[in-house]
Amino acid sequence: MNCNITKSTFVHYSLMVCAVFLLNSCKETEKSAMVTANDVIPFFQHWNLILGDGSNVGQATDYENKDFFYTASDDNGDWVVFKSPNGGSTHGSSNNTRTELAQLKKWTPMSEAKMNATLKVMNVSATGDARVASTYSVVVGQIHSADGHENEPLKIFYKKFPGHTKGSVFWHYEINTAGDDNSQRWDYSHPVWGYDFSVVGTAENSYPPEPEDGIALGEEFSYEVEIKDGMMYLTFTSEGHETRTFTKNLISSEYAERSNIPEQVENLFFPIGQDGVERKNAYADEGLFFKLGTYNQTNGKDPKVNRVWCSGAETHGGDLEKQYADGNYAEVWFKSANITISDEAISNAGYFEANDGLSEKTVYPSEVIPFMDKFKILLGNGATVENLDNFDHKDFFYTVIDGTRRWVVYKTPNSGVTSKNSSNTRTELHEKRDWTPEDGGKLTGTCKVMQVSVSGDVRVPASYSVVVGQIHSGEGHENEPLKIFYKKFPGQTKGSVFWNYEINTAGDDNSDRWDYSTAVWGNDMSVTGTTKNDYPDEPMDGIELGEEFSYEVNVYKGIMYLTFKSEGHETKTFTKNLIASEYVKKSDLPGQVRKLFVPIGQDGTERAAAYSGELKYFKQGAYNQTNGKSPETNMVWSAGAETYGGDIAEQYENGCYTEVWFREATVGLGTQPK
Repeated sequence: MNCNITKSTFVHYSLMVCAVFLLNSCKETEKSAMVTANDVIPFFQHWNLILGDGSNVGQATDYENKDFFYTASDDNGDWVVFKSPNGGSTHGSSNNTRTELAQLKKWTPMSEAKMNATLKVMNVSATGDARVASTYSVVVGQIHSADGHENEPLKIFYKKFPGHTKGSVFWHYEINTAGDDNSQRWDYSHPVWGYDFSVVGTAENSYPPEPEDGIALGEEFSYEVEIKDGMMYLTFTSEGHETRTFTKNLISSEYAERSNIPEQVENLFFPIGQDGVERKNAYADEGLFFKLGTYNQTNGKDPKVNRVWCSGAETHGGDLEKQYADGNYAEVWFKSANITISDEAISNAGYFEANDGLSEKTVYPSEVIPFMDKFKILLGNGATVENLDNFDHKDFFYTVIDGTRRWVVYKTPNSGVTSKNSSNTRTELHEKRDWTPEDGGKLTGTCKVMQVSVSGDVRVPASYSVVVGQIHSGEGHENEPLKIFYKKFPGQTKGSVFWNYEINTAGDDNSDRWDYSTAVWGNDMSVTGTTKNDYPDEPMDGIELGEEFSYEVNVYKGIMYLTFKSEGHETKTFTKNLIASEYVKKSDLPGQVRKLFVPIGQDGTERAAAYSGELKYFKQGAYNQTNGKSPETNMVWSAGAETYGGDIAEQYENGCYTEVWFREATVGLGTQPK
């Protein structure tokens, strides 16, 4: 054999080998690039695909999206990737983004239906508040109702705290709430491996111990969901872990009485007002459907909005690329999945028609609290709007959803355009009906204060406070026999609720009028600091930002009856005569008034008949009591707060504003008290 190979022959041979190698490599790359989701899991004709930008792209056969839905490969084969950020456009009424399949047909709990999947979670959010139960979690499979409240009898979660290797798998049953008000719905959480939903941190970045029997990121597990004769059967398997099975009745509730509500629910949901009971036949009369994918449970909403569902995570203002770059997203890979349903299943088109684009639709305040036709409003920019039907304003008056309920938001800066007789801005309703104390009237409201100014002078009683309800006089001095306040000092968790009575000053000179303040929870108005930034002690029985409370103002035959309620706080009631004064002589001035108002020359007495015969009207919303006026001009009402020259955007950005949310309110005639 001739082994003499010329240099040119060797080069030619080498080039041929390289060409063959490159050709084969290109073919393999081309083959890999051609793998679509339905090559991996051939069932996409049964679903619509909702993406992390809120869009419904329809059936995902031969479809991919490089940001949300595509295929990937590893040593164990090909996978379908579902990926969704912490912040982006959502689908339906949810707070959370999802890249998730939603079944095109719905079926009853009495039919036979089955879904199974094998998956691994590759990422959950890197940020959030550890005290919020939903933080760092993702839902990887669901049963959803297409009817009624559209609640979810099954959600399968994976959750892992930062710094931990192992996370938890658990599943939820959400009640099908009795009645028309679904805001009281709640979930009951069952652990599979690791913890249930209720195990949270004691502080924002304080995590519980790592679960010993947990599942790591990238570790495979499988679930099977089977529905038969009204029962739900669940099976969870994972190599090296105990197989777990569960059974749940979907057509006969175990939570139809308050006494049957689990302790876990009482601890987790009752504090946020979610304490409903379930209809006796649970989901028996509703169409159900499967969902599968990545339903990211970590969002950027402030935890004070809802301490179960609002995570306070990083969203980079919704910038997708930035969220993906620093781990603020959820990503789940599915290796296999399958569904089988009864031939009697019917179209689920109604669900998609109702929910596609819903998050982008405007819900007006008049749709949430339908008494708006009885009011006009003054906004924080000084504008008055007479007709509030289908009206909102993005800076001052609009609606939000907190995970369970719609709320009407009233928001106003420290400095803006004010009404003619006030130093303070307001976004506040003004009742159109006038009435006398003898005629009477009633106003109710359920609210939570989300923000008070972070700047001001602690020596000034009005600093850091907002009025959330009033009775205002429309005649005479136009004084205010009732102002309901919330006030919280910077750096403190709890604030105070109190109410003020302003005298209807005797004589023509109203400059010496004054308020008398009565504490409800926490302190009254007179508790202040000794220097500009020296705060008094935090009230032990106070109300936090984001904590609900309710008030009822009932004026009947000249007497004002006040009732204040809040979960976990003592109900407080007060009575005040509006047609006969207790302050007609100088000697009647209370000690609190002598301390606050007499030093600034406000030491008047009240007309004997108080507000008798004067026309009144209710006001409700956010009447910001913190302003930028120098305290030297008035040590009670001039707060010396930051106003950024009246720039509203800067005030909002730097916390120099007030914001109050109402979810319920009524107005009408006074009624005889019980």
